[in-house]
Amino acid sequence: MRWLQWEAFAARAAGFSRDQRRAASVAAGAHALHDGYTDLIYIMLPLWQAEFGLSYAALGVLRGMFVGAMASMQIPASLMSERLGAAVVLAAGTALAGLGYCLAGASSGFAMLLGALVIGGLGSSTQHPIASALVARAFAGPRSLTALGTYNFAGDLGKMTVPAVLSLMLLAMPWRSALAILGGIGLVMAVVILIFTPRYGRSRAAATDDVRKAENQPAPRAFPLLLCIGILDSATRMGFLLFLPFVLTAKGATLQDVGLAMTLVFAGGAAGKLACAFIGARLGVIGTVWLTEGLTAAGILALFPLPLFGAVLLLPLIGIALNGTSSVLYGSVPDLVTPDWRARALSIFYTGTIGSGALAPVLFGRVGDALGVFPALVAVAIIVLFTLPLAALLRPALARRYGSSASA
Repeated sequence: MRWLQWEAFAARAAGFSRDQRRAASVAAGAHALHDGYTDLIYIMLPLWQAEFGLSYAALGVLRGMFVGAMASMQIPASLMSERLGAAVVLAAGTALAGLGYCLAGASSGFAMLLGALVIGGLGSSTQHPIASALVARAFAGPRSLTALGTYNFAGDLGKMTVPAVLSLMLLAMPWRSALAILGGIGLVMAVVILIFTPRYGRSRAAATDDVRKAENQPAPRAFPLLLCIGILDSATRMGFLLFLPFVLTAKGATLQDVGLAMTLVFAGGAAGKLACAFIGARLGVIGTVWLTEGLTAAGILALFPLPLFGAVLLLPLIGIALNGTSSVLYGSVPDLVTPDWRARALSIFYTGTIGSGALAPVLFGRVGDALGVFPALVAVAIIVLFTLPLAALLRPALARRYGSSASA
């Protein structure tokens, strides 16, 4: 009893309720695990190729089916959460993702491995729309920008730590055992999610000014505009990452140099997601979008005249701007829809951005084949700037909901 009293006191002292702390912890943990599950496939591809004698095309199918299953089921997952509750669906999805990797560890051939990854992708489809909606419900209003930015940063931590843990495990045990253990962690995490996820009733009364403002009817064009910005932002990010190794190679970079450069971009991106969440809370959504997208375009163009050393030094700043926009975009989704539609809107938003990120390398690759790498990268920088007028069109909707300070 004394421990429960102390926990309640600590929560109030920190300025957050116990439900808010639990929602943030559950969502961040789920995001880290699921994003780690998604990226550890890259570590496994060479091992699966050697084990099963797979072609590069077959390896592409493995990765593509996992991502395709994850993207295609996000909207159905959000609809299920409206009927069954966020805790049940998120826990079931996490268990399914863990089971997928347990089955992958037991696979005897390509078909079974493919089926296991499809199961894992279906399970991971629950995380983005439901966990982000959980954070948005716990931290309604402008505070959701910071909370969702922290949630997004947790995903980047998972992308770095889970594959790294797998790499260390592979030094001590066979890959099948390592995948079984990591899959088992997902099963344990599912139980934790089921127990600790706060239960919010659909008719829960608003208790603060922020919540009351969030329940106002949004402008009808606001969410589509935000989705368009997110699609362009995701597409240009993938286009930049597609051409960056070739730009660096043209400047004389070795394979090791390219690896270091990509690491710097990703590290900057992780920092950008966290930093821009707090910047967005101060500058507002529109101001942050103009800042980050403007810096992205300028940084891409600045790469051309710089020597290799200068270009590598610039990459962390580009990474901050390149990924930072996503924090304020995701954080703004709950502000532009009614509370009952948050999970569905987030699922649509994630589906659109993930889908554009998958298609963009194909489209930009065709541009690169036709015009060359450097003209194609100029096209990427130009398309980044199309987000700026879209953000300006979004300003009235945000100003009406939270005043000029929230949309400046």
